[in-house]
Amino acid sequence: MTVPGPTGDDLVEIFAALANPLRLRIMAVLADGRDYVSHLAREIGVSRPLLHMHLQRLEAAGLIVGTLELSDDGKAMKYYEVTDFSLHLTASALAEAARTLTRPDPGKGPGPKEHS
Repeated sequence: MTVPGPTGDDLVEIFAALANPLRLRIMAVLADGRDYVSHLAREIGVSRPLLHMHLQRLEAAGLIVGTLELSDDGKAMKYYEVTDFSLHLTASALAEAARTLTRPDPGKGPGPKEHS
């Protein structure tokens, strides 16, 4: 039995999330183990608001997951870690994923749901 790979929409979201150098650096740091937001911001050298924006994009793509935990002194701390994912890209896997695309071509303007 073959397990289906990510859909075309999934791949577009994953590739878009990884197409930013800062998000790649975040993934590299988190590949060494989970970390909390304040420490991660210092480690990477960005503000927490900017880091949050990038973390949200990676989490939406399913590449990381965040959990809220209480520290010993009662502070809420958000920890992030890399999810257990694996992508093996081949021409045939990309062709199969392309057949499942449901989102419009970004070069052709907004899709039906995107009109305001």
